[in-house]
Amino acid sequence: MYTDYKEHKPAELPEQMPPESVLSDAAELFKIFGDLTRVRIIFVLFRHEECVRDIAQKLDMTQSAISHQLRILKQSRLVTSRREGKTIFYSLADSHISSIFGQALEHIQE
Repeated sequence: MYTDYKEHKPAELPEQMPPESVLSDAAELFKIFGDLTRVRIIFVLFRHEECVRDIAQKLDMTQSAISHQLRILKQSRLVTSRREGKTIFYSLADSHISSIFGQALEHIQE
């Protein structure tokens, strides 16, 4: 049965809909997760903290390339760092990031 498009009324947006600025920030978060190198770095940091040298070694990449991506991850508040002497160790910023990443892996592997 054909329904005339003009007769169809769009559903109202839910009252709980966050403001555009919040939705925009969520979209930006997903963009950060949209880069394979950053996802690989997040995977390395998923279990425990690492320094740039060790991340680069595990991913067979240059320290410069890793540092560049870590800077983006840090600016996006997905990664945090701590200094121990001359070495800087990086880790996921909080349990939310770990949860998002873990759920993404779980979803993909289903």
